[in-house]
Amino acid sequence: MESESKKRFGSGTGLPDDTTEATAAEADARHRAGRRSTLVSVAVNIGLTAAQGVAGVVAGSQALLADAAHSLSDLLSDFVVLLAARQSRKDPDADHQYGHLRFETAASLALGGLLLAVGAGMLWAAVGKLQHPGGAQPVQALALWVALATLVSKELLFRYMLAVARRVRSGMLVANAWHARSDAASSLVVALGIGGNLLGYHLLDPVAAIVVGLMVARMGLRFGWDALSDLMDRAADEETVAAIEATLLGTPGVQGLHDLRTRKMGDQVLVDVHLEIDGFLTVAQGHAIAVEARRRALAHHHVLNVMTHVDPVYVASTAAAG
Repeated sequence: MESESKKRFGSGTGLPDDTTEATAAEADARHRAGRRSTLVSVAVNIGLTAAQGVAGVVAGSQALLADAAHSLSDLLSDFVVLLAARQSRKDPDADHQYGHLRFETAASLALGGLLLAVGAGMLWAAVGKLQHPGGAQPVQALALWVALATLVSKELLFRYMLAVARRVRSGMLVANAWHARSDAASSLVVALGIGGNLLGYHLLDPVAAIVVGLMVARMGLRFGWDALSDLMDRAADEETVAAIEATLLGTPGVQGLHDLRTRKMGDQVLVDVHLEIDGFLTVAQGHAIAVEARRRALAHHHVLNVMTHVDPVYVASTAAAG
């Protein structure tokens, strides 16, 4: 039995079955790669959260405890990503006729909110410490070694996750990868703060926690705003739009186009366009040209669907009259 997505976007709309199957295969490959990289991140974050939390308590480092909270937020975000990846692969249904790809965008918005909340919590705790400078205590060297080990682990995890995200072209995975990079950057700040504390500058530990909190909050705000913009039907970037336009114009029989509009649907694009086609052709011939233009756009770009409107033009008759 045909799947619902094939019924809606398959050969019934002019898209050949082999193109539909190729698109499904690509989606499956993206899902497998994303799930694998996220599970690796889960394993790393479980180990780091436990190590940082225990070392932070034993060594008396507020900065390391703040970094442990950041790693915990990474772990929670990994589970959000896994859930979003599963939900976004559902076929279109009566309530979601374009599919569920925006579940990924909603997950990115949730990740941004999570980061913002974690950053605010870090700032609150660290500022409270600075208000009572007499309570700042020296930390043990164990905290520094754990911070350095976390820095190396997070940087390696970031590079791995970003490579996978770019290969499968997933904005949600890119956001999760940069979440790991924010942990690497925060671990560097934590290591510097702990090092300063060991040298006798005890206030540098809570100061490092404040810097980490600001970094996390800033990244959360950026991710949340980007996701919100996509949910409000933000258009694709200029480079993507230009590439789609070139593909459509390269279709034999398409003499021009206008009113090309795009909007993001997860990591794919929905396209509306008016195609200019010779007005002396039959309706069937014009329709065939529009179907071929749509097929090319879907085959060469991350386009979910193309809604075409055929406008007749009479270039030949105008030239003859001249």
